[in-house]
Amino acid sequence: MIKIVLADDHAIVRSGFSMILNFQPDMEVVGTAADGIEAYTMVAKHRPDILIMDLSMPPGESGLIATGKIKEDHPDTKILILTMHDDEEYLFHILKNGASGYVLKNAPDEELLLAIRTIHGGGTYIHPKMATSLVREFIKKDTTSQTEDPYEILSKRELEILPLVAKGYGNKEVAEKLFISVKTVEANKAKIMEKLNLRSRPELVQYALKKKMLDF
Repeated sequence: MIKIVLADDHAIVRSGFSMILNFQPDMEVVGTAADGIEAYTMVAKHRPDILIMDLSMPPGESGLIATGKIKEDHPDTKILILTMHDDEEYLFHILKNGASGYVLKNAPDEELLLAIRTIHGGGTYIHPKMATSLVREFIKKDTTSQTEDPYEILSKRELEILPLVAKGYGNKEVAEKLFISVKTVEANKAKIMEKLNLRSRPELVQYALKKKMLDF
């Protein structure tokens, strides 16, 4: 039996997908979540084989960051991403953060079931259209002569802080959300600005938008 945790901010979507998955003879939804933080809690509690996670959930902790955290702390749980995003760079970062598969939300039910079984069997599932895009992205990154994108060298803590700052949260609010000190927030903000060669908050917001860190 494939144990599954399903994370989506819409209750009706969670209910619908749960019915479809529980109807399968080899699948069972053991928990559901409405955001990235709750998804982490459900994975820690149920230790599922697969986490199906929608990235377009409410602001707070982005789905991209949650994917990295869950994969680091619970490596045995494989992560299947559900999202509307279909561009190459976005796919590249999701897989780099530890996801084992990627399915567009408008895909048919049969594709979702195939993705789950493929991942559970040790494979990686990507829609054929997106697989072609991923190959192009790897080729582009391998052949380009440009320097490394600064985004690649941001720490996990910096990746947590950047979107919150870009959304307009103050140092104290960011500290409270991440359970860290204000001094830690200030120090990491300075590192982010330095690494990304940014001079102002508007530039930081523009960068976060470009990287789709505000679209979850």
